[in-house]
Amino acid sequence: MKTSEVAVRLSPASIRTRLVLLFGAGTSVVLLLSLALLYVALHRQLNKAVDADLTARSDDLVASVQANDLKAVEGDPMAQLYASDGTPLATAASIRHRILLTPAQVHAVRRTSATSTTLPLGTDGDPLRVRLLSRPVGKSGLVLTVALPSAGIERAGDQQLNVLLVAAPLLIAALAMLCWLLLRAALRPVDALTRQAAAISTLDSERQLPVVPGDDEIARLSATLSGMLARLSVAFARERAFVDDASHELRTPIAVLRGEIDLALAALDNPEEVRQSLLAARGQVARLSRLAEDLLLLARQRDGSLVVHREPVDLTDLARSEAGVLGRVTGLAIEVRGDPVIVEADADRLRQVLTNLAANSAAAGAGSARVTVVLEPVLARIEWADDGPGFPPDLLDAAFERFVRGGPSRTPSTGAGLGLSIVRAVVTAHAGTADLRNGPPLGGAVVTVRLPAVS
Repeated sequence: MKTSEVAVRLSPASIRTRLVLLFGAGTSVVLLLSLALLYVALHRQLNKAVDADLTARSDDLVASVQANDLKAVEGDPMAQLYASDGTPLATAASIRHRILLTPAQVHAVRRTSATSTTLPLGTDGDPLRVRLLSRPVGKSGLVLTVALPSAGIERAGDQQLNVLLVAAPLLIAALAMLCWLLLRAALRPVDALTRQAAAISTLDSERQLPVVPGDDEIARLSATLSGMLARLSVAFARERAFVDDASHELRTPIAVLRGEIDLALAALDNPEEVRQSLLAARGQVARLSRLAEDLLLLARQRDGSLVVHREPVDLTDLARSEAGVLGRVTGLAIEVRGDPVIVEADADRLRQVLTNLAANSAAAGAGSARVTVVLEPVLARIEWADDGPGFPPDLLDAAFERFVRGGPSRTPSTGAGLGLSIVRAVVTAHAGTADLRNGPPLGGAVVTVRLPAVS
């Protein structure tokens, strides 16, 4: 088994548990370091208090020794005066016949120093923990040592250490439990979001994620997920509508095609009837071919694979050359206005845009149309306007969607509602924009296309 697999199995599955463990480990380290520093600080404070007492006693005794009063040493609770060779000259009555320092230790005293040690100073020579402070007595070569039993002080320090060792696990456990409770309260909305999201089986479900009050990270996550779910639901509804509409559009010509073939088979002895049926069937095949090509273009534009072959194109010249052809096919009187404007574009795709706009205007019952080409800062604007009834107000925001029809006055019964969708797809592939409105200059529909101009 790999190390990574072992690590994954040993790692808790719950983020709450991982955070509590991480918090507990970090808290343990910080708390143990803090308690250790506290113990060291308390120990030093106790030693400082003892050393201050020893220093005060030694100051008094040094003054007495310098005044040739050795009885002060003998009357001290625990003190000893040494000659320069380590021989005791005066000893406190409580430690008579015992020594605090060996001759070698006396020779080593060059300045005031304090140490803790164990000496046989107790009853019957029992070992006793003492704190010693030794110092030279002026320049006489004498050495004075004062002592204080430190067993009680060290025992108090040990008791403090025991208290800290007992308190540390309790504090860590209490902090870990507090962390668990806080995380549980903080992550409760996440649990609710998870349960509700798991209960939403399909995008068309009417169930929604719960609203998390506030403006924190979880509330923003809830709002983001709710918005994403709403967008996915809209996209799902559009895709389902697209499939339904595409199926409907394909079903009609297929049904007509099958009927014409049946008529041709039933009239094999009548060549003229067979010819008319075959011509009608060919028309339906052409309709199916156009619909398939339109759907393919939209699919390519959606996934970013719609290819445009860019080359310098004069928009005004292109519009004028297409106006005559489109006028004869659609019956529109098309006027083109504007100065030469050059763009890097696919001429065939732009002809497709003009063709769809002309077909849309003709379907709406317009008699004339005007194409205006204008050069704007860094953009070229193509404005297509007709004198038809215009777009219904409730359709202005959705006219570029697939299979959208404006009713009998706006779209012919044979149309698939893909014309303006293709216009937008082609313009978008050229890094341009397309929008529409109703009104001047001719009072009908106005579609405005903007493309990047050649600088």
